[in-house]
Amino acid sequence: MDHPMQQTDIHQFLNEFFTEYQCPVTNISATSMVVQLTPEMDKALMNRPFYWHYIEKMGGLPSPMQLTFETSFEETQKSKTSEMVHYGSPRLHQLFSFALKQGKFGHYYEDIHLKTGAIPLKPWICLNGKLTYQCHRKKEHFFSIALSLITGEMLNNFHSLVEHWPMKQTISSLCFPLSPLIKPASGIQRIKNHLLTTLHQENHSWAEEANLKIKEEIRLLEQFYIDVDPKPDSYEREKEAIQTQYDPVIQLNIINGGLFYLNSHPLNTNEKTP
Repeated sequence: MDHPMQQTDIHQFLNEFFTEYQCPVTNISATSMVVQLTPEMDKALMNRPFYWHYIEKMGGLPSPMQLTFETSFEETQKSKTSEMVHYGSPRLHQLFSFALKQGKFGHYYEDIHLKTGAIPLKPWICLNGKLTYQCHRKKEHFFSIALSLITGEMLNNFHSLVEHWPMKQTISSLCFPLSPLIKPASGIQRIKNHLLTTLHQENHSWAEEANLKIKEEIRLLEQFYIDVDPKPDSYEREKEAIQTQYDPVIQLNIINGGLFYLNSHPLNTNEKTP
């Protein structure tokens, strides 16, 4: 069963998407944000060809649009200017499609040479990224996870499995792509859910140690200022610096990904079509 993206996931996606394409994101709350489009993103998203043709022809000063996005149904009803973005909304579909076309998510087809017959290519969606574990020390873990959009099967180390396969960005003759039974957006969300579940099951003793270190450092700081009342600004600055240095944080960063259309199963290299 497909689980739609949660509104918090959509909010995070919007922030990451527009930041990635150099659009300033301001007034961020738990459910809303204001995005100032660049001229390039206004042209790509806002369907104003006549406006841009006029501006460029007359040499005028462009005025890209500013958008307010809301991911809470309740809050949208209170505002006349915000645009509601939810799973299945045209805007979310537009942003997904734009990201795919820009190459952060590419399309790749197994290169197969046949003289007769027809070969089906099954779609897999892959996400490559890294998990960063950070406190006063830092550790990075890179991952490459793919999900079959036909069966829902998930594979780790996908890049290593197919990196030496012949691939191209156009489909080979006599091959045809199977239509996905799982939507790509749902596949992405399944992979993210898998990553979050894995994170919850990991040993987080390093984070517990970091929190103990914070308490110890703050205790020493308070001892240093024990006879000082009221506390100076330097006390708060040092306390904040301790929190910043030792606070345990896990960051999930998607670097790139793609749709891979394969005839052979990635684990069954002996069964690859010649």
